[in-house]
Amino acid sequence: MNQYFVYIMANRSGTLYIGVTNDLKRRVLEHKHTLSAGFTSKYRMNRLVYFETTSDIRRAISREKELKGWSRQ
Repeated sequence: MNQYFVYIMANRSGTLYIGVTNDLKRRVLEHKHTLSAGFTSKYRMNRLVYFETTSDIRRAISREKELKGWSRQ
């Protein structure tokens, strides 16, 4: 059974990044060590602050979009 994670990373100043992955441990390490260029490297997203799991990729993507639509407060 596949497992997918919707997760939220943050930096010291409280900037948030929301994403989906099938390997949370690997993805968090990539964020912490700035292994991929882009938003998360630029803003040093290195703190996992929340995650949830699902076995349905469509549900994971839907949930990611839902969270991205929320107010950051």
